[in-house]
Amino acid sequence: MACNASGIAIGTKIRDLRIKNGLTQEELANRSELSKGFISQLESEQTSPSIATLVDILECLGTNLKDFFSDTPEEKIVFTKDDYFTSEDEDLGKSIKWIVPNAQKNEMEPILITLLSGGVSDRHDPHEGEEFGYVLEGSVVLHLGESVHKVKKGESFYFDPKRVHYIENKNERPAKVLWISTPPSF
Repeated sequence: MACNASGIAIGTKIRDLRIKNGLTQEELANRSELSKGFISQLESEQTSPSIATLVDILECLGTNLKDFFSDTPEEKIVFTKDDYFTSEDEDLGKSIKWIVPNAQKNEMEPILITLLSGGVSDRHDPHEGEEFGYVLEGSVVLHLGESVHKVKKGESFYFDPKRVHYIENKNERPAKVLWISTPPSF
């Protein structure tokens, strides 16, 4: 079996790239001036390409040796409920779901915050950046310094967080808000 330094089979990676590019073995063989049989044997780890042949194949697949052997993981674009992390605080009547894992390393941090009746988010001290929220269910009261704003389902808020800020639910029904902070602060 032909493996790179990380132990990943070269043929398997070539097959995956070929499929990702929507090519058949025959199309890849024609583009790289090789036989379909060679591509088949390569992908099934029955043979190994020379460096020159590998360079030709990778060029046909839109990549190069450096990127092909890079161990950099592919950027994750779509996140599911399985990726979420939840924190609950019964005393404050709130639940926070971080819907993008490790968002604190990004420039913005989206969360879903659910506030039970009487629930209150953490109070955030003034900081640089921007805050955005969209009320998905119920309504909340946004406290921004000395000002107070009621935000209902289907409405949003956006502000410069240079004042102490937090939200609370003064209603009997739970409220759910998609809240995005930049830089991350939750």
